[in-house]
Amino acid sequence: MEIRPLLMCFALCVVYATSKPTEKKDRVQHEAPLSSKEHDDGTNFDYDHDAFLGEGEAKTFDDLTPEESKNRLGKIVDKIDADEDGFVTEAELKAWIKKAQKKYIYDNVERQWKDFDMNNDGMISWDEYKNVTYGTYLDDPESDDGYNYKQMMARDERRFKMADGNGDHIADKEEFTAFLHPEEYEHMKDIVVLETMEDIDKNGDGFIDLEEYIGDMYNHEDEMDEPEWVATEREQFSEFRDKNKDGKMDKEETMDWILPADYDHAEAEAKHLVYESDTNKDGKLTKEEILNKYDLFVGSQATDFGEALVRHDEF
Repeated sequence: MEIRPLLMCFALCVVYATSKPTEKKDRVQHEAPLSSKEHDDGTNFDYDHDAFLGEGEAKTFDDLTPEESKNRLGKIVDKIDADEDGFVTEAELKAWIKKAQKKYIYDNVERQWKDFDMNNDGMISWDEYKNVTYGTYLDDPESDDGYNYKQMMARDERRFKMADGNGDHIADKEEFTAFLHPEEYEHMKDIVVLETMEDIDKNGDGFIDLEEYIGDMYNHEDEMDEPEWVATEREQFSEFRDKNKDGKMDKEETMDWILPADYDHAEAEAKHLVYESDTNKDGKLTKEEILNKYDLFVGSQATDFGEALVRHDEF
C-alpha cells in the first residue's frame, strides 16, 4: 500500500478547507453522545441498549429471543468483570461502555492493521510503520515535492513513542489505536495539545496569540468583511481562552480549549444501569442481577414495553 499519496491528498484537503473564508475550523474535541435516541426509560430502553452495546451491536439483539439475548448478555458480563471477582462495578461498566462506543475506532484500526504489520507477528514496530508510510521518501530523501516528510516523520515517531507504553518501539493493538486516535486516550492528551499548538503557532514562540488563533479558523487573503463568527471568536479568546489575560494561550489554556472537561456520559450511564439493576443495593452487580434486568441492557424479540415491565415484576 502506498501511504504517501494519501498524506498528500489529506494535506490538499486541509488547504482547500482552510481556504474558504467563511468556513470555521473546529479543533475542540467533544465527547460523542452515547445514542441518538432520547433517554426515557418510561417509553423504552433503546438509549440504554445503544449506550451499553454501541448502536450497531444493539441492533443485532433485536431479532433474538429473550433466551438468546440473556445467553449473549451473560457472556458479555464475563468480559466486563475485568478482575473476575464475580461482580460488575460502576468503574467496570463505565470502561465497557467507553469501549463499546469506540467500536468504530477499533474497526478502523483493524482495517489498517494488515497494511502495517508486514511480518504478520501481531505487532507493529516503528520501523514497519515508518517504512510503509514514508518508504518513497526514505528511498529518495532529496526529492522536493513541497512536503516536509522529515518533519512529518519526526512528529509521527514522537507520537508513536508516547503511545508505546513499555518503550520497546513496538505497538500492540491498543497502543497502535492510541497512536492513530490520541484524542481518545487520557495519556495522549499532551501530544494532542502539543501538535495543535505546533500547527497554529506560526511564529514558533510556544504560545498561541489572538491572530494565530483567528488565522487557524479564518483566511484573510480574500480581504472580505469578517463574518460575524470571527468577531465572536475574538471575544471568546479574550474573555475565556486567555485565562491569565497575557494575550496568548499557553499549554494549559490550549488544553482547556481543545479538550474541555465535558459531561461524562459513560459514567452517568454506568451509574444509571447500576442503580436500576442493583437489587440488594450493595453498589455492584452480580450476573444474576444483570440478567434479571436483561431488557434494560439489551434488546430482544420481546419488544412490547409493557410486557417487559411485567417480566420485571415476575423476576
